[in-house]
Amino acid sequence: MSRIVDILCITAHPDDVEISMAGTVLHHRTLGHSVGFVELTAGELGTRGTPAIRLEEAKAAMQVLGASFRYQLGLADGFFRADGSSLLNVVQAIREHRPRVLITNAIRDRHPDHGRGAALVSEAAFLSGLRRISTQSNGKEQEAYRPTTVLHAVQDRWIEPDLVIDITPHWPKKAEALRCFKSQFHDAASTEPSSPIATPDFLPFLEGRAREMGRLLGVTFGEGFTVARPPGVSDLTELS
Repeated sequence: MSRIVDILCITAHPDDVEISMAGTVLHHRTLGHSVGFVELTAGELGTRGTPAIRLEEAKAAMQVLGASFRYQLGLADGFFRADGSSLLNVVQAIREHRPRVLITNAIRDRHPDHGRGAALVSEAAFLSGLRRISTQSNGKEQEAYRPTTVLHAVQDRWIEPDLVIDITPHWPKKAEALRCFKSQFHDAASTEPSSPIATPDFLPFLEGRAREMGRLLGVTFGEGFTVARPPGVSDLTELS
């Protein structure tokens, strides 16, 4: 299977994709585009579950969403920074998969890893296009490559979106992918500590957010994104 994909989602934690961009992934899969997932960390500092459990949950969700691959870069949850080593790890992934569109975390959010992850991935996307930065994959020199578009999700904190994707037909499948991460969300039988995403209100909140985004388009459900630079439009009549 080719490792090159049309859309690459690089996020801080397992479940960031499912929470904030799964509907967009599903929409573009129905259009015939290939998608891959890369996580910066294993989410090892998460309040609930374990890295091993979350890895299995992530694999199950990947199957629901139809991604070509999913793996983790092994950066330190909660402590990664945009240092040289971390940047080169992300540059290697971008050059390996050569996506036209790169989607990452929110530019700022309740969880500090999200904003840091967004900045790290955005900076790496720029550096990936510089030919004098040397990286290798399987012992071979990688070619410089820069994605055309970098998008940032809207996650826990409200951020005014620059664009919204209609995910109405894909909401049931997005909900199915979310349910794969059952260790992370509310379970009345669980004896683990609660967390901000493990309350009974969190999944209804996600539905409310999607409805709020959809209302901006006059549809039922949407997912919003901000852009690193204004996107080009070739045909104004195709705008929703």
